[in-house]
Parts: sequence; C-alpha cells; structure tokens
Amino acid sequence: MRFKTFIIFCGLLAMVCELTGCEAFNRKFTRKPKKSDQSVEMVLAPEEYKGPQMSKEELYRQYLLFWRSWQDELINTLVQNTSYKKKNDCTEQAVKNLIGMRGMLDETKQRQLDIYLKQMTDLQSSFKSDVYGASSSNYRQRVEGVRRNILEKFSYSDIKNDLR
Repeated sequence: MRFKTFIIFCGLLAMVCELTGCEAFNRKFTRKPKKSDQSVEMVLAPEEYKGPQMSKEELYRQYLLFWRSWQDELINTLVQNTSYKKKNDCTEQAVKNLIGMRGMLDETKQRQLDIYLKQMTDLQSSFKSDVYGASSSNYRQRVEGVRRNILEKFSYSDIKNDLR
C-alpha cells in the first residue's frame, strides 16, 4: 500500500511540476545544446600589423644592440665549446643584424661594414667545415676582433651623421 501511494505521489508531483512549468526541473533534465565553433569570425583578408614606427636612430640602435648580444653569445659558445648548431645559429643572427645595420648606412659606411660582414660569413663557413670545434680558440680571437672593430667604428655616436 505504501509503495502504491509513493508512486502515485511521485506521478502527481511530476504532473504538477509539468503543469506549473517548474523551470528548475525542466532545466535539470533537458539536454544542453552543444557549443559550435562556428561563432568565430573567419579572416578573409589578413592585415599586416606594422607595430610602432621607430625612427632610424632607434632602429639602428636596436640592430646594434641585437648584433652585440648575438656576438657576445657567439663568443660564449666558442669559449665553452658548445654545439655546432648553437655556433651556427649565433653567427646567422649576428650576420642578419649586421645586414640590418648596413641597410641604414650611407654607401661609404656600407663598404666599410661589408669588410666585417664578409669576415663573419667566412667565419660561418669555417664553423661548418670544423664540425668538432678543433679551432675554437682561433675562431674566438677572430670573432672578438670583429666585435671590437665594429664597436669602435660603428657605434651610434660615430654613425649618427651617416644614417640615411
């Protein structure tokens, strides 16, 4: 008897909730719609972000700073005789920043910088041929010489009138 009463009571309760619109009960037992990834807008025509515009002085200083840090990193890798890949990567980045510096100078200073740029590319090819790093001390002296000469002749205070 109690069981029948309980079933009847649950049935009446369900009917009352359905008729009165018991929202919590309906929300609890209805299936939620799946979120679709269609809401993200597609980019049809990409726009290039140019970032903040820097003056030629700031840009030259930035190239010089980046070159100097990569050159110092190259010297450290030669002192510690680390991997071939690290030496090659440091040299590539140093050359890339020297090329950036070169593009900002007038023609006479470009020719002067080309000497050191050639020395760095020659060093890079020497690194490729010396896989085991047998001549690291010789390379280190050459890299330090290039660093010293560039800092003497191409610091911003010496170059500021030769920027184009």
